[in-house]
This record gives sequence, structure tokens and C-alpha cells, in this order.
Amino acid sequence: MSGIDESRTFVPVNIAVMTVSDTRTMDDDRSGQTLVDRIAAAGHALAARIIVRDEAEAIVAQLRAWIADPEVDVVISTGGTGVTGRDVTPEAFESVYEKKIEGFGELFRMLSYKLIGTSTIQSRATGGVAGGTYLFALPGSPGACKDGWDGILKDQLDSRFRPCNFVELMPRLQEHVKGRG
Repeated sequence: MSGIDESRTFVPVNIAVMTVSDTRTMDDDRSGQTLVDRIAAAGHALAARIIVRDEAEAIVAQLRAWIADPEVDVVISTGGTGVTGRDVTPEAFESVYEKKIEGFGELFRMLSYKLIGTSTIQSRATGGVAGGTYLFALPGSPGACKDGWDGILKDQLDSRFRPCNFVELMPRLQEHVKGRG
């Protein structure tokens, strides 16, 4: 049985939000704001928020900066996951992953299918890990951000969620580099 185990202590994580867009500003970034609001409501800390152009190099540079920042545990992006020529977010994310979390995109599309039917096939939502930091890319609509947060990330980023969650794995994400030096 899955759910929140109230006997466990909640551990807030530091989450950075990246909106990928050529046209959005902080004033009209509804998708980014949807994530910011949900992060705060869940008791986590907003580590940073930025808008990055739909350019792979810019996305990768920002990801690498946050991966290197010990104050960022998780990055969630919104936008650029479609199939048009300017949609390069999945390629940018996948170029920095050490490990891809295959089930994230699969689960996102399964949940989305229940709401928007076959239109979900156009989403290339993706998740992975690099440098001990979780990386998740969601589509650029407020609805998709709600679906991704409410249906997946809210529970997986809650240390009390059972039978397992991403937070309890955080101390072990860098096991492969321990002992090197």
C-alpha cells in the first residue's frame, strides 16, 4: 500500500525551476509559477528560478551550474519537450544525465493520457540524475506541470512516501564516485 507515513519526518528539498521559452517573462510564466506554488505548498524550498531560451547550449549550461551547486537537490523544467524544431529540452537534459529515470516519462504520459488522450504522445517529458541532482523536464503548460507535480513529483519528493521515494535515495546518488580522489 502506498501513501504518506505520518510517523516519518518530512525532509524539505531544495528545488530549482527552469522555464524553457523564447517568449515567456517572469510576469507571464504561468507554468513556472504553477511549479513554484506547488513546491512551496509541499514545504520544499525554491533554490532558484530562471527562464532560459530554447537553445540546447543554454539549457545544458544552466543544468550544469545547478548540478554543481550543493544548494540544489532537484531541477524541474517546464517547456521545450514537444516535437517541433525549437523543442530541445529532452536532448539537453539527456546529454547531462548519468542515469535516466525511464519510468518518469512513461508514468507522466500514462497519467496525461487519462486527461488528454492520445495528445500526450507529443510530450517528451523526461527524468534523470546527474551529480547527485535529480533532473525532471515537463511540458510547458500549467496543466502538464500540475499533472507532473501532483501525480508524480509531490509524492516522490516527500521523504514520508511509502513504499519508497527519491528523497531517501539522495545520500546514495553519488556512491559511484566515493573513494575516487
